[in-house]
Parts: sequence; C-alpha cells; structure tokens
Amino acid sequence: MRLRNGTFLTVFFFGLCGFISLSWYTAYSNPKGDVVDIYQREFLALRDRLHSAEQENLKRSKELNLVLDEIKRAIAEKQALRDINHTWSSLSDETKLKLWNVTSKNVLQLPSIFHHLPHLLAKENSLQPAVHVGQGRTGVSIVMGIPSVKREVHSYLTDTLNSLMSELSSAEREDCVIVVFIAEADQQYANSVAENLKRLFPNEIQSGLLEIISPSINFYPDFSRLKESFGDPKERVRWRTKQNLDYCFLMMYAQSKGTYYVQLEDDIVARPNYFTTMKNFALQQPSEEWMILEFSQLGFIGKMFKSLDLSLIVEFMLMFYKDKPIDWLLDHILWVKVCNPEKDAKHCDRQKANLRIRFKPSLFQHVGTHSSLAGKIQKLKDKDFGKQTLHKGHANPPAEVTTSLKTYQHFTLEKAYLGEDFFWAFTPVAGDFIRIRFFTPVRIEKYFFRSGNIEHPGDKLFNTTVEVLPFDNVQSEKEALKDGREKTPKYHRTEDGFIRIGTFLNGIAEGEVDTTFGPLEAIRLSVLTDSPVWVILSEIFIKKAE
Repeated sequence: MRLRNGTFLTVFFFGLCGFISLSWYTAYSNPKGDVVDIYQREFLALRDRLHSAEQENLKRSKELNLVLDEIKRAIAEKQALRDINHTWSSLSDETKLKLWNVTSKNVLQLPSIFHHLPHLLAKENSLQPAVHVGQGRTGVSIVMGIPSVKREVHSYLTDTLNSLMSELSSAEREDCVIVVFIAEADQQYANSVAENLKRLFPNEIQSGLLEIISPSINFYPDFSRLKESFGDPKERVRWRTKQNLDYCFLMMYAQSKGTYYVQLEDDIVARPNYFTTMKNFALQQPSEEWMILEFSQLGFIGKMFKSLDLSLIVEFMLMFYKDKPIDWLLDHILWVKVCNPEKDAKHCDRQKANLRIRFKPSLFQHVGTHSSLAGKIQKLKDKDFGKQTLHKGHANPPAEVTTSLKTYQHFTLEKAYLGEDFFWAFTPVAGDFIRIRFFTPVRIEKYFFRSGNIEHPGDKLFNTTVEVLPFDNVQSEKEALKDGREKTPKYHRTEDGFIRIGTFLNGIAEGEVDTTFGPLEAIRLSVLTDSPVWVILSEIFIKKAE
C-alpha cells in the first residue's frame, strides 16, 4: 500500500514538473512582447480586484461606524430620558416652540417670521442689528423702546432722552433699559447718531441704562411694490408699512430683557415719577387679563405690554404689516380676542375695555411738530397730560444775580434763582454771562443748572462753562490749582480770577465743588461762542456744604 502511494506521488510529481517545463518552454518559445502583455494583463486584473476589495472594505467600515453611532445615541437617549421628561415640562412655551422647529422631522412646520418676510432668508445677517451699543442688560421691570428716524427739519431724540433720564431715581435707573432703535438702513447715518449718543450719554451706556441698535440693510423688503390703500398715497403707505416693521424689530429685540415693554416715540417729554407710576399701575391690576396699559392717549406713545404678549403682537403685525397702520392693527387684535360678531359695537367696546386700560393723567406729552413723514406737520397735544412744569425751584443761598443777556418779557433771572419761574433770554453771544454773587461767602457742595424746558427743549446753553470765584484766592491757588508733584495746573483760571470747574453738556451742567476752594464769593456761567437759539434756564440748584 505504501509502495503504491509512493509510486503515485512520484508519477504525479514528475508529471507536474513536466507540465511546468512545457509551460515555460511554450512561454519562452513565444515572442518576447507576448509575454509582457500577458503579465501586464494579469497585474492589471489583480490591481482591479485589490481596489474593489479595498472599496468594499471602506463601505463596510462606514456602515459599521454608523451602526455603532446609532447604538451609542440610543444608549445616551435612554440614559437621559428621565432627565429630559422632567426638563421639558419646566421649559417655557417659547423655548419648546424653538426646539420643536429645530429638531422636528415632521412634515408640518410652524409659521415663523420668514413666512411673512421671505427675503430675510437671502442674507444670514438680516435679523442681526447693524449697530449694537450697550451692555445687554436683562432682568429689569420695564424696557422702553424708542424708534427714531431721520427727520428733515429737527431731531428731538436727545431732548426726549434727557427728559426720560432726568426723571429717574438711582434705583429706577437700575431697574429699566431704554432702547433707541435708529430705524434707518443708511449705515453712515445710523453710525453718526450712535456716535453722537455715545458722546452725550457715556455714563448711561456704560451702566447699561441706554442701548442703541439699528437694523441690517437687509431687514427691510422692497417697498416699491406696495399697493395704495384707504386713500393714502404711495409714500404714506410706505411710511406706515416701514413703521410697522420698525415696531416689530424693536419688540423682538426687547422681549427677553424685562417684564414689561413700553412703546415710546422720539419726540416726547415725561412727567416726574413716571417710571414708578407705570410699574405700580401694572402691578396693581386686579387680573392678568389686560393686554395694553395706556399712559398717553396719543398714537403709539406710552403703550405698555407684558413681554410675554409681544410674540403674539409681533406675529399679528407681521401678518398684516402692509395692510393697515399700527393703531388699527392693535384694535383688531383686541377685537379678535374678545368681540362677539353676534353682539353690537357697544358690547364689543365694553369687552375691549377690559384688555385696554387707560391711566390718567397722561405721563407723556408729544412735543414734536415735524413728523417723521416728510412734509407732515403735526401739532398733537395730549389734553390729559395737564399743565406742564416749565421750571423747577430750589432754596438757594441768598445772592445777587446779574446777566449780560437780554431778558424776554417777564422771565427774569431773579425769578429763576428764587424758583418762581424760568429765565428766558434772547440769543447769547460769545462773552455773555450769568453771575451769582453771594451776599456772604459760602461753602458750596455741588451745583446743578438745566437749560431748556418741556415747551422749548431746544433753547439750551451751548459751549458754556461754570466758573467759581473763591473768597481766599491766594490760599485756593496754593491748594487747588496745583496737582501732583510736577505742580501742573488742575483748573483753568480766567483773567479776572474765576476758576473754571465745569461745562454744559447737552443743556445740563452739574458737578461737585472742590473743598479746597473754601468759601465762594461767586459762581458764573460764561458763554464761549455765539449760540444759534434763545436760551432758557429752567433750574438752578446751589447746594451749601453741611
């Protein structure tokens, strides 16, 4: 058996060797070019097979990675399911809505701002403010929104801001935000207004009280395709349409900053204690069913909303922003919410009165005469605002007051100093002055001068300095006029011995008096350059040191 197997293997081995020898002989017996072609084809075939195997391997690897990721995700979701269930119930409806729109894979999608303004999808920054100045303060009680546009004749914005801020206490300044919305796509103009406000109100911006924004140049749609309606010409339709969008932008920006939102305009003045009055009136409402609290009967001035309601209001305005002005749209919202079509108009008015509650007397008065609509003059006045306070009196130290200015009618400087009335004079020129000379030298802690008033906010002192005359000039020069080791001048002394300690900024001059001056003999306001307008001095406060 072994021999038989050995013989078979021997025969098979010699046969295989013969076959290989015959193959080699045949290959070498062919031309050289045929051999190269054969090997080349075999190598190419082998390379193709290896490449296919590699691609198949990569494909299988990717599929395995996807499966592995799905397994990991499933494990993570399972582990976090309990926390998610607890967290979801604690989220606000607004947050749930945003998460739903982002994560939902359902066919049905909820409407958004892009349904009403589809052009916003064309640019990524269309909803980002082009100008954004401020500290981003949040968590306040009241956010006040002021849209401001370029006016052909006169801007009332700085006067409005001065009125609003001057009536705020220190605590109130910490509990509110004033947002100025420069409603112009002209970036050069928006930047210039922002820079001017930064120069006039640096402390208010730094503290977070004042914020300044403007829209992206891509925010507004093409207004050339608007249709005329309600007998309004095309320019007026464009004006009211843009105004609706301005309100929407401002409300969307302010929504998350505070509990209440108050819509104002850029040509108003405020009544003293307006902030606390509004806040208390809102908190004292017997129910939360109200939608609008009105602190002025004019237009869209002094209208307070709950911040939680702003989403509804903005969405309604966006649906019909091209159709009607803002005051009509607000009335339509109330009608939709509470009016029964089967009842009469009186019943509807009674129902709406529960949502729209009026406060009297009005806290804001309209002072502008030149509308933001080019060529329109509007002398609107709120009759419920009451008699306007045109001056504020204080008990000042006894003194003799004199001026080089020409007094208008009975509005004398003496009455202003005594707190009986305001001082009104014709246009100042360089070199004019107002001097307060005390009957006896007195130590002064601080001073405050306000120019202009509610009826004439533009009649201010410009480029005017505050100067003091110490009783002991020699001693004051030794102690106060030198500063530091190098003994450089700390204050500027005039030729007649007065020391310059302050200046008017946006119609107001205020500050403390250096104690090293000792008792003062006089205080003087000096006009350095010619003024373009008349001047009113509505408040004089000289506080004696204790």
